[in-house]
Amino acid sequence: MRIVRYADPDIRHGILERDGTIRQLAGSPFESLAPNGKVVRLADVRLLAPVVPRNIYGAGLNYVNHAREMNLPLPAVPMLFMKPASAVIGPDAPIVYPREGENVHFEAEVAVVIGKGGRRISEAKAREHILGYTCGNDVSERTIQAAEMKQGCLVIGKAFDSFNPLGPAIETDLDPADIEIIARVNGVERQHSNTSDLVYSVARLVSHISSAITLLPGDVIMTGTPSGVGPVKPGDVVEIEIPQVGILRNPVVAEAAGQTGRSVA
Repeated sequence: MRIVRYADPDIRHGILERDGTIRQLAGSPFESLAPNGKVVRLADVRLLAPVVPRNIYGAGLNYVNHAREMNLPLPAVPMLFMKPASAVIGPDAPIVYPREGENVHFEAEVAVVIGKGGRRISEAKAREHILGYTCGNDVSERTIQAAEMKQGCLVIGKAFDSFNPLGPAIETDLDPADIEIIARVNGVERQHSNTSDLVYSVARLVSHISSAITLLPGDVIMTGTPSGVGPVKPGDVVEIEIPQVGILRNPVVAEAAGQTGRSVA
């Protein structure tokens, strides 16, 4: 089942069918997946980020080949950080290259959407708390990130507005140990991997985070990026694909003079 969030012009949730129709849900997918009987066409609505998370948790160096690419040892425990909800944008929304940007990179990631909250969730029970999976892009400003990490922190380098595209849908029926993830820049493939290469599995991340923090419905866990990350510049188009989910496409644009902020997607 693929769940989407869209503007019609009111913001709704629905189930996206293979024929391009959307069966509108009666309310939030975190409450019920029951349709209300109304059907719209995908071509007639604007897709938004499929979730507006309260919390976004990221995992660094969580693909074996990416750690090797960076010439870094595998983390002894999950290397976690957080991103603000204000970084979230949806399909086709622009990634804004900030005025402070010197070396902005794309990072294709499988994003886990929590469906049922909980604390101290065991690995065996983790899937019961997951609504589904979507495409994510952990956009990062490497110069700022490197300076922060030398001081033992990581906030601003991954936190600019628009630095966390999500979408286009949440797929509920995937095996988290076997999810294909692909990135393209201007149509050229740059990343292609599978969650079978994860250092810490989806279940382990859910269990580890929830050992300390109560996970909430709608929270997102960005599970890490595979090898092949690289820079983008204004004018580029980044595509992140999970075949069963779809393609998350976002253009990169320079920050406009006088631009001060944006609303969450």
